[in-house]
Amino acid sequence: MRSESCDIYCNVIDNYGDVGVCWRLARQLANEHGLTVRLWVDDLGSLAKLCPEVDDTLASQHRRGVTVCLWSKNFPDVQPADLVIEAFACKLPPSYIEAMAAQAHKPVWINLEYLSAEEWVESHHKLPSPHPSLPLTKYFFFPGFTKQTGGLLMERDLLVRRDAFQNDSMQQQVFWRSIGMEMPPMETLKISLFAYENVALHALLDAWSVSVKPVLCLVPEGRILPQIGQYFGDAAPCLGKNYSRDNLHVRVLSFVEQEDYDELLWACDVNFVRGEDSFVRAQWAGKPFIWQIYPQHDAVHLKKLQAFLMLYSKQLSQFARLAVGGVWQAWNGGGEAGQATSTSSGQAWTGFAAELNEVNRGAQDWARQLAENNLALNLLDFFREIGRIRALKNEGQ
Repeated sequence: MRSESCDIYCNVIDNYGDVGVCWRLARQLANEHGLTVRLWVDDLGSLAKLCPEVDDTLASQHRRGVTVCLWSKNFPDVQPADLVIEAFACKLPPSYIEAMAAQAHKPVWINLEYLSAEEWVESHHKLPSPHPSLPLTKYFFFPGFTKQTGGLLMERDLLVRRDAFQNDSMQQQVFWRSIGMEMPPMETLKISLFAYENVALHALLDAWSVSVKPVLCLVPEGRILPQIGQYFGDAAPCLGKNYSRDNLHVRVLSFVEQEDYDELLWACDVNFVRGEDSFVRAQWAGKPFIWQIYPQHDAVHLKKLQAFLMLYSKQLSQFARLAVGGVWQAWNGGGEAGQATSTSSGQAWTGFAAELNEVNRGAQDWARQLAENNLALNLLDFFREIGRIRALKNEGQ
């Protein structure tokens, strides 16, 4: 029996967020659910950062159960898959759309949308959109945080692996040694910092430097690194460098592939994340986290941030809810004209740190709640449901 096939199209816009989600989904559909998956990517260099064995000079290659293809302007003539996923409203090649329309059994065409907690998402999830001139229908599929949405990507064994790591000091020691360190003492507050450029950073580092507890900040190579160097007076910050000021120690890490990044999140007490993929992984880590949402014109992103905060912090006490909201807003420039003030992030951190115990318990409960709604499973169920409906319709004709 022929296995079901899937083509996923990814137009890389935000460095690693878009391709990170698509690569994770492709591997899950192939390795956990047995689909034959092709991932079409227009920037193989970004994918290679997440999966080092990807060769960005090859037009086609098989990696980790997935056929990875370069999505170039001169698109080849290929047989469309049974399930076609255009990620984040990217535009499929016109020749591919025409080939879809020519199939006797039309592919199920899904637009996998951006993740949002806004209320309107529930009413738009799974809505059909007929093509204006071809016999094709595209369906909108929204990831989300409630049962009325498509859920979140989560590998079958993710939480088991997370719990095993967090309960095994030997696994943790292996992780710390892999980044060139011994496991920090229990009293050290361990923070991972994956972020875009942010004017609120210096005040936050100031707050950490005068913390009562020692603070260890792990910074994967990325866009915020020049600001780290500026804070410590280093014009050339790079992998492996260490910085200290009073009670703050900062270590620069290499950009890590997805599996190693999970361990970084699990090993830290607080995680700063950005975009979409690391945002979701921080929630599965079950640890307090602070999300830097991708900035949009006219501060539209702040409304999306607030929509998520309302869901995420609903189960917290008033003090903890205000503390979480305060530090998230400060980190995302929730002040005048969408700009973070130079002092608000440090002050907000102090309030957040005081509520860490409760926020930590809330993060664990939140992860358990989200685990009941798996995006890959929901997507496959919808794909097969559409197939059954079409088959019954054809039988009746």
